[in-house]
This record gives sequence, structure tokens and C-alpha cells, in this order.
Amino acid sequence: MVNRNILRKLSDFELEKYLKEGNRFVPEAVQMAFEILEERGRIFSEQEKAAVLQLIQHKKEEEEVKQAEEMEVWKDHITEDPDAIRLYSRMTIFFSSIFFSPIPGAILLFLNLIKLKKYLAGFLALAFGFIFFMFQRYVLMSHFDFNTTSRYSPEMGIIAIGALGLLVISVLATPKKLPYRAESYILPVVLCAAAAVLMYFNFQEWFSYYPLSRVIRLFGS
Repeated sequence: MVNRNILRKLSDFELEKYLKEGNRFVPEAVQMAFEILEERGRIFSEQEKAAVLQLIQHKKEEEEVKQAEEMEVWKDHITEDPDAIRLYSRMTIFFSSIFFSPIPGAILLFLNLIKLKKYLAGFLALAFGFIFFMFQRYVLMSHFDFNTTSRYSPEMGIIAIGALGLLVISVLATPKKLPYRAESYILPVVLCAAAAVLMYFNFQEWFSYYPLSRVIRLFGS
């Protein structure tokens, strides 16, 4: 966010740089610099005003294009092309990691990257899933008291970090905007079902801090 008070401390000469074509300042900063100069008595011709407004509009359009491109990188590009490679979707990986621990998500991402011949990234994703799972247990069991009542949910924040970590690995290691067909849901369901069984039996309390684990045990009791 642009701070108007900081811009007010700049000289007229420095503010003029904000109005020059090709500068790297954000559109909000250009708008503020223009307004501050007017407040100081700088008189702009109609042609200069039009040029500044055009510059601001151009910068806004550039930002929108950049944001759209960034969003495209994170999206799944699923296609019906029969020749496209089959992969597990990022949403499948993300939600299985959120609700059933990062291990199912890491396994699915590992299989994706191996299929794409990204072997190092694949083993990194697999290692990340298991290591972060142990890290989650250590942090949550050592530093949080789940018997206290709070409107905040620290466990979900820690759990979400693991899912986001896998998502970042997927984005960085997978070719950008790669079209693919969605792989079968059979393996994700099997992996999540196995995790649900462990949650139900509270295997060595490894899953005890997962909210879904409490729900499963509640309905099973």
C-alpha cells in the first residue's frame, strides 16, 4: 500500500519522476504524486493531465494482466484431449492434505512428478510430506493445549502450511499451464480411507490433532 505521507516528503523534482512514461511505480503512487503536485500549485495543461491519466490506466491494465497470468499458473488446466498426460489435480492433492494429513497429498504429487520425469522434485515432495507430518505433530502436541476453548484454530493453520507447501512444489516443478486429463480418484480415495482408519483408531496419537479425526471418532463412538 502506498503511503501518502511518505510521498509528501518528496521534492517536486522527485514527484515528477512518478509521472514519467516507463517508470516502475504502481498506479496508486502515480495518482498520489499527481494530486500532491496539484496541491502544491503545479499547474498541468489538459494535455499533461490526459497523459497522466493514460499512464495510470496503462499501469492498472498491466497489473491486471500480471495478476491474471499469476492466477493461471496456480490453476489446474484439465483437458479432454485423449493424448494429454493423466495427473492427479492440485485440488485433489490440496484437499487430501488438508483433511487427511500431507502424506496422501505427497504420495499423489510424487506420482505426478515421476510421471513427468521430475524425479528430484518428486522425491522432495514425498520427503516433505512425511517430514512435515512429523513436524506438525511435534509442534502441535508440544506447544498447544487442545483442552482450552478458543475461537482460533492453531492446528488448522499448521495443517494448511503443509498443504500449501505441496501446492508450491507442484507449481514450481510442473511445466506452466500444462494441459492434462484428471487421473482416476481410486487411489486418492484409498489413501484417504487408510488415513481415516488411522484417525479412527487414533494410531499412536499421530492424527489426534486433526479436526476430522475428532469427528470420525465422535461418530464411531
